[in-house]
Amino acid sequence: MNAIETQEHKDLREAVAALGRRHGPGFDRATLWAEAGKLGYLGVNLPEEYGGGGGGISELSIVLEESGAAGCPLLMMIVSPAICATVIARFGTDEQKRQWLPGLADGSLTMAFGITEPDAGSNSHRITTTARRDGDGWTVTGRKVFVSGVDIADATLIVGRTEDARTGSLKPCLFIVPRDAEGFGRSVIDMELQAQEKQFELVLDDVRLPADALVGEEDAGLLQLFAGLNPERIMTAAFAIGMGRYALAQAVEYAKTRQVWKAPIGAHQAVAHPLAQAHIELELAKLMMQKAAALYDAGDDIGAGEAANMAKYAAGEACVKAVDQAVHTLGGNGLTREYGLAKLIAAARVARIAPVSREMILNYVSHQSLGLPKSY
Repeated sequence: MNAIETQEHKDLREAVAALGRRHGPGFDRATLWAEAGKLGYLGVNLPEEYGGGGGGISELSIVLEESGAAGCPLLMMIVSPAICATVIARFGTDEQKRQWLPGLADGSLTMAFGITEPDAGSNSHRITTTARRDGDGWTVTGRKVFVSGVDIADATLIVGRTEDARTGSLKPCLFIVPRDAEGFGRSVIDMELQAQEKQFELVLDDVRLPADALVGEEDAGLLQLFAGLNPERIMTAAFAIGMGRYALAQAVEYAKTRQVWKAPIGAHQAVAHPLAQAHIELELAKLMMQKAAALYDAGDDIGAGEAANMAKYAAGEACVKAVDQAVHTLGGNGLTREYGLAKLIAAARVARIAPVSREMILNYVSHQSLGLPKSY
């Protein structure tokens, strides 16, 4: 794997950065989403035959990172093109691909993703949303929480479980649930976090779905699920790195121009060194993200799983530190609305918590990478 980006990647970075600068921190999500889709950035990872760019998660992560570095991250990129479209592209039927991929690629369609449940948390084995065969279709019942953007999504890809007829045990499965499906209820979760995308709790009350709502094979289980979760971790890393870069750039500019004594405050090592350290840690996280994306795009799901978890962990830590140091560099100004850094304090912590906590990643690495005994 070559960790050095190709010229095409560099050109993509420059183009997305220019788009981000035109919109800036005060961006309108719908307008930016539509323009990014029209320019082909939202579907850069999807097959060309369905209107995509023919690239992979490597290219899509560049789009999210650069838009975030410009102060206008698109959270739904993690969900709609990275998770949902990837799963459909890999495992969907020809009809599902024709129905969804062109719209997901150009941004005219959006899909949310529901996996987390109130009583399951990080333990996906405790998911209780179940699907049972009902004539020539399915009936799905359950609850989901912290589902982003359901109000702006045309459908939600729901992680449920079906009963194995041979063993009686439950196995994971994926269903496309249209926004207007009967029995599909949603309510907004009141969040302190400032974000344009709202968080929802979902209730599926005997939602009747046709047979073709099932994505992939009923027996594929975890293979299909992790086809979406690895890109989710990689894209969360891109989201965090972009945010960290934006905060750091604000702090660096301030440190160059803010003068209290005889020289700008950036001349003092107590200010300069922490900013340099934040930059180093963001760049290191980016390298792991690039490795994870390259492995995933090469079809190495196992290697990508380890690297994606490490990238998400490193990016979350680097983002929190970069934002904290940026606010600290600006002092009182770091908490004003004018500079827009204070709102990132809560946003940065999301990269530590979601979609998987840093503690669960440490569990994964200690068990899978180091071979230590499992504690759960």
